[in-house]
Amino acid sequence: MEHDSTESPEGAASDLQAYAVLLRTLNSEFNRIAHTFAQAHQLHATDVHALAAILDASVTDGRPMTPSRLRERLNLTSGAVSACLDRLERAGHISRTRDDTDRRVVHLHYNPAARALARRYFSPLARSTEAARQRFTPEQLETIAEFLRTLNRELAQEH
Repeated sequence: MEHDSTESPEGAASDLQAYAVLLRTLNSEFNRIAHTFAQAHQLHATDVHALAAILDASVTDGRPMTPSRLRERLNLTSGAVSACLDRLERAGHISRTRDDTDRRVVHLHYNPAARALARRYFSPLARSTEAARQRFTPEQLETIAEFLRTLNRELAQEH
């Protein structure tokens, strides 16, 4: 009997290969959605990854994204980051501001109108995420979140 890759067969909780399949499937779904957004708004795939990193920086780092941190996060050259930021700024998705205390530092900001556009576009993803979350207890959600945090830390150490 074949299993749908989105369903977990019995005992899969301890099976590394089953986790790998589930994570690849999740990643493929996110990439499909992001690619469709990029095409709809004449963006490169890298631009969408940059927008996500800029949006998430205040949550993950507690401060605005900078070009140098974006370069590290996306593993791009300085020139590729500059070209990406130029495209995003021209399209109205981001703005760059100088730090008040150190004018050499540039902060990247996701513009409110572009953020609203992305929020509308990705609302089905948000609804699906919330529908899935509703199926779990708060304790289960904390375990899932801790697994994801731990996996992200482990992956970050690999490079």
